Formats: sequence, C-alpha cells, structure tokens
Amino acid sequence: MTLAGLAFVGYAVIFLVLNFTDAFLELGIGPDQVDKGKAEIEAFSPQLYHYISHLHIAVSGFIAATGLAVAGLSWYGVRRGEWWAFVTAVIVPVVGLAVALPAHYPWGLATLGHLGLIYLAVLIFLVGVVAAYSGMRSPTTTHH
Repeated sequence: MTLAGLAFVGYAVIFLVLNFTDAFLELGIGPDQVDKGKAEIEAFSPQLYHYISHLHIAVSGFIAATGLAVAGLSWYGVRRGEWWAFVTAVIVPVVGLAVALPAHYPWGLATLGHLGLIYLAVLIFLVGVVAAYSGMRSPTTTHH
C-alpha cells in the first residue's frame, strides 16, 4: 500500500511537469483525444490556457496529497495493525478514483498511455490491501 501511495505521488509529479512543457496535456493524451495543443489553446484564449493549467496544477496536488496520505497511513498505521489507518488508507484513493475515473470513458480519454500508470498503481495498491488485511486478521497481530 505504501509503494502504491508513492506511485501516486510519482504520477502527480509527471502530471505537474507536463503542464509546464510543450506537451501541456496529460500523459497519454494526444491529438486523437484533444485536437489542439498548448500553442493553439493559448492562441485561442490565454485565459482558457491559464484555467486549464491551474486545473493541472491543482489536480496534481490532490493526487500527490492522496499518495502521501496513503503512504503515511500505510507505513505508520497499517503496519502497526491500526484498523482506522487501514480503513482510511483504503477509502481515500477509492473515493478519488471513483470520482475521477468515470469521466475518462465517455470522451475517449481512458487511453492506456493516460491511465496505464494509474491502473498499475491501483493493482499494486490492491495487492497491498489484501496483504495488509490478511496480516491484520492474523491472531498474532496486535489490534488497536
């Protein structure tokens, strides 16, 4: 779970960096998904460009914050058998993903290049959740 949390932070860093490059759009989003690039968006409307950029920055911040929360809760709470930490560490990314992922599908933004790293992080997270849950159910684990 900690590793997946750190993977979310890594994705957020990529997301943030791309905002300040000529790529501008998110990882895995190209002309097949969005037919205008950074220069065209900025030429059309500098205010729209700044608005999109601010959303990229904000979303990357929330992804990083989620990752740090999961990593911290997992490393310091879940490893000690704290159920509150386990439940919180599971709920936080589930809520974020439940809100964010569905919007990718209707508009063709769910490319493997765009969501592949998130899918990988979620897979790692799920393996961690199962391992942590199994360990927490063990009679030798101290529960608080």
